[in-house]
Amino acid sequence: MHPRSRPTILPGLPPIPSTDVASDGVSANYARIDSYLDCLKTQRKLSPHTIDNYRRDLLELAAMLNGAALALITHEQVRSMTSRLHARGLNPRSIARKLSAWRGFFGWLSEQTVLASNPVDGVSAPRRAKILPLALGADDAVRLVSSTNPNVAADSAMQLCNRAMFELLYSSGLRVSELVGLDVRYVHEAGLRGKPYTSDGWIDIDARDVIVTGKGSKVRSVPVGEGATLALQAWIAARAGVAPRDPNALFLSIRGSRISVRTVQIRIKAHAQALGIPADVHPHMLRHSFASHLLQSSGDLRAVQEMLGHESIASTQIYTALDFQRLATVYDATHPRAKKKSPSGG
Repeated sequence: MHPRSRPTILPGLPPIPSTDVASDGVSANYARIDSYLDCLKTQRKLSPHTIDNYRRDLLELAAMLNGAALALITHEQVRSMTSRLHARGLNPRSIARKLSAWRGFFGWLSEQTVLASNPVDGVSAPRRAKILPLALGADDAVRLVSSTNPNVAADSAMQLCNRAMFELLYSSGLRVSELVGLDVRYVHEAGLRGKPYTSDGWIDIDARDVIVTGKGSKVRSVPVGEGATLALQAWIAARAGVAPRDPNALFLSIRGSRISVRTVQIRIKAHAQALGIPADVHPHMLRHSFASHLLQSSGDLRAVQEMLGHESIASTQIYTALDFQRLATVYDATHPRAKKKSPSGG
């Protein structure tokens, strides 16, 4: 029996009643999902983190169908599932992400001639209010990346690793998935057991550059600031003492393997709390802070777009709203004409 042949129905989300169940049933659904994920890995070269997100969304889809064949799903069922997700309280952004994953999957099934048309076409997530990204103030951002955690030994490998990671996130505006994928240097070799290995991202300390492969397999080079360079040099010098199990990975867990996204998230949150920074800090907040502070000082939207690896300038323009919000706050606090008159008119 396939290890996932018993889908878990999510709490508060009853499955759509199934009237059309294919003879090959659940196992065929999972086989098709596995084939699609393999296609994303081998042909589209998506990162393991992105593929894991697709896997979760597609397995949730299979669970919601309660055994009904994916090849028989209808446009009306997709609309019904979308409504159920919204009724459960899932935010529109998450629903939109799921629909995107489902649309890609059913588009692939259509290409395999399993489906006559894509049942997700024409289905959209509920409208969502435009939410500005959360960024730290410049003082808090600098304090976060440059201060040692009082709860971690000052000269320990973990402290040095954390400092280098946090400095690099803020210095170069990396996504956390790009950060954990970095190698110590560019690697192109046969690899273990004859399996080829080529770096998706690496650090060039001498050139003070970091090269990463972002969304859509887009490669970009981003400068590394002086503070991040010094922190990286200190970490690389200490890295050998960790006894790396992964000889290529730049950032390591305490066991010597390549550090995970989740570990970075946990460490940066604990670091911020130890320093008394009130915001609920996560790695992407440093990317937002990088973009916001760089735009404030340079005003060069195109340059920020390139460094962030945004395909569209529209994705970067949201930071102009963030900058305007900051300017409006300064105006309200300092401009004499911004102050409200008292009731007496004085």
